[in-house]
Amino acid sequence: MAVEALAIAEDAVKKSLADVAYERIRDRLLMLDIKPGDLLNDDHLAKDLGMGRTPVREALKRLELDRLVVSYPRRGTFATRVEVTDLAFISEIRTQLEPLAASRAARVATERQRERLRAVMQAVESFDTHAASVVETLRLDARVHQGIYAAAANPHLEDVLIRYDNLATRIWCMVLDRLPDLSRHVHEHLDLLGAVIDGDEERAGDLARSHVSGFEDAVRTALFT
Repeated sequence: MAVEALAIAEDAVKKSLADVAYERIRDRLLMLDIKPGDLLNDDHLAKDLGMGRTPVREALKRLELDRLVVSYPRRGTFATRVEVTDLAFISEIRTQLEPLAASRAARVATERQRERLRAVMQAVESFDTHAASVVETLRLDARVHQGIYAAAANPHLEDVLIRYDNLATRIWCMVLDRLPDLSRHVHEHLDLLGAVIDGDEERAGDLARSHVSGFEDAVRTALFT
């Protein structure tokens, strides 16, 4: 029994390290600290993160499923490239699924989940986009969207939306310095969160669709002007 308990404990630590590796490498990919097309060396990453190669390799496998890295036999693992055409494909999916998640969340969210969304709403209201760093802004954006995904109570929908929100974030980071008004983008979330909290399915869906379309329009303007 002692050996079995030790094995379980070791698995828990291993899983925890793999999760940490996944989150830290993912954030570097999203913020473009690891640039599109860069080679990811698992040995170098392990040393940089202060852990063994096994959790890093497990993290890279998960990141490949997320389409953030791609592996080639005998060549290695690379950060996926960000193509302009990706914007249309990603927006096409998000335009359909973000409203679905928002309207569903408005309908089925528990009171506890609505309380969590109220806390997110307060964070948005007090957020200073001019003083905040890029990382802080992107983390708040993710907190809003992922809070709504969780409140929709459909784990399959949540998984898909997190994946495509991450891909959209990479594109956003490419043009962040050319976007004129981040404050407007951030504070658009207030009406969306309010509609979800109030249980207004139709308005929540409409606002989510408008938010995604506005994001695409802003990025296109930044890319082509």
